[in-house]
Amino acid sequence: MNPAHFAYASNGNRFLACPVLDAQPFAVAGVPFDGAVTNRPGARFGPQEIRRASLMLCDGIHPHFNVSPLGLLGDAGDMLLSNASPLATVRAQIQTQAAQLMARQHCVFLGGDHSVTLALLRAAKARNGGEPLALIHFDAHCDTWPDHFGEPSGHGTWTFEALQEGLVSPAHSVQIGLRSSGERSAREYVQDQGGLIYTARQLRGRDGDALQPVIDAIQARLGQRPCYLTLDIDCLDPAFAPGTGTPEPGGMTSSQVLTLLEELSPLNFVAMDCVEVAPAYDHAELTSNAAATFVWTYLCGQVAKRASAGAQIS
Repeated sequence: MNPAHFAYASNGNRFLACPVLDAQPFAVAGVPFDGAVTNRPGARFGPQEIRRASLMLCDGIHPHFNVSPLGLLGDAGDMLLSNASPLATVRAQIQTQAAQLMARQHCVFLGGDHSVTLALLRAAKARNGGEPLALIHFDAHCDTWPDHFGEPSGHGTWTFEALQEGLVSPAHSVQIGLRSSGERSAREYVQDQGGLIYTARQLRGRDGDALQPVIDAIQARLGQRPCYLTLDIDCLDPAFAPGTGTPEPGGMTSSQVLTLLEELSPLNFVAMDCVEVAPAYDHAELTSNAAATFVWTYLCGQVAKRASAGAQIS
């Protein structure tokens, strides 16, 4: 066997060992910033570990969608960011670079802490006609605090800010996996604004067919409104993802997240991010493997939808 077939011997550290981004319709880009965390730092190293874990996916053919993103996917590398600059400066840098990518490709962004999502949403909204987007938000935390431990913004405020700015539509916002401590006004803010919340407690013991009512409700609510997907890896229980900055026991399983990603793929997704992978706290690469598999599953769902649309047109 050619040594290049082994994951650890792959040339270059690109997602699925795909080529450098050129004119492919799908793109992966890293957002290596963790200057807004409240607990353990290290998510700036997440993009490279997610890429490395993705090399275990071999030829990349998904067992459910029966497609691979290879041939349609390019890796843009990591954004160039000023990690020592104020958050507003870094977000402006992220937004500029994301807008350039989104103008040409359907993008998946690898974080980085969750503060980066606000800048990505700003770029996504502008790219998609300026109307507020639908939002699917996997997380242990609500991220709707009006301040960040006395600071105006951080990785726990971006959802509040996105709703305040009109980046996302409250009625078309869905949070999945919430379970962290916090005052009611923050925990249920999205629901109070007209959105939908599925807490981790509500999802306990539900997988496969038992998740169908959740899937149906989300699809009915969001319809075909352009939708942004953000997946904080701490939506998973620490048993499945210990390598994150703010782990919360009692979380979702990997299979629950995969079921939701697979069944929600017909939604009108315009971009995705996967954030808060902090490799220094990982064990046996559990967290980076989960993140890589989630990103790959999302991409395969979008490739399969693209192929189906092409077949219908022809």
